[in-house]
Amino acid sequence: MAENSVEAYAADINFFLIFLTAQKKRTLNAVDLAAIHGFLEQGREQHQVGNRTNGRRISALKSFFAFLLREKLVTHNPFSTIDLPRSGRSLPKALSQNEVLRLLAPPNSPTPIAGRDNAMLFLLYSTGLRVSELVRLPLSGCNLAAGFVRVIGKGNKERLIPFGNQAKEKIEQYLKLSRPLILKGKRSNYLFITARGSCMTRLRFWQIVRKTALAAGIEKDISPHMLRHSFATHLLSHGADLRAVQMMLGHADIATTQIYTHIDQDRLKSIHKKFHPRG
Repeated sequence: MAENSVEAYAADINFFLIFLTAQKKRTLNAVDLAAIHGFLEQGREQHQVGNRTNGRRISALKSFFAFLLREKLVTHNPFSTIDLPRSGRSLPKALSQNEVLRLLAPPNSPTPIAGRDNAMLFLLYSTGLRVSELVRLPLSGCNLAAGFVRVIGKGNKERLIPFGNQAKEKIEQYLKLSRPLILKGKRSNYLFITARGSCMTRLRFWQIVRKTALAAGIEKDISPHMLRHSFATHLLSHGADLRAVQMMLGHADIATTQIYTHIDQDRLKSIHKKFHPRG
């Protein structure tokens, strides 16, 4: 499994163990349906956890108890009769093209860090990379001459994604003017680096995106993933081929990519309702 999935499942199991401790359940054999429903309900009420997250937690814990049962550490799997909650696929949130322009505007103070952040935003919107792919992109994975990035995505699958001239110019400026000043003589195999020469965390980049959005007057609860959504939405709204967008996003199933077509349909409906005289 992907590293992020492993971390999420481990966290899910730990959350459950913490819950059991608070409920004073001393052994895993004491876990019953009431405890499971109490755990899921606590997630919904206290932490605003939705069906999708609870579904993942059930899957993680069902597998965990199956392992314990095989190792004869428990006598039964209490999750074996628990069904996954139904979760309708929610529409991803995207920025408008005007909001993207404001987000990508040149920084007010042209520092090396600001140049790096601006180049990262340009590349993210130009390629639709996942955040984890962007922050860990190796220097060798960006081919400026050809205008492509090479990434290893989910399932260890490789894909090539083109990027535009504006993103190319921003990366060239970053490599020439910003990166050497940030590194200060250190060496790094990552394209986008911190002062330590290491790659950035996903949380840190989320903070950068949020700070940049606020400075640009964008009041939405923005995240790096919204730029990936915006990349796909804007491509499809301008007539891009669905299969091509699927390949660039690295979706295994085209149904995952098709959800972006619904966003444009909703936009058309709102336009029709607003402007049609008999709407």
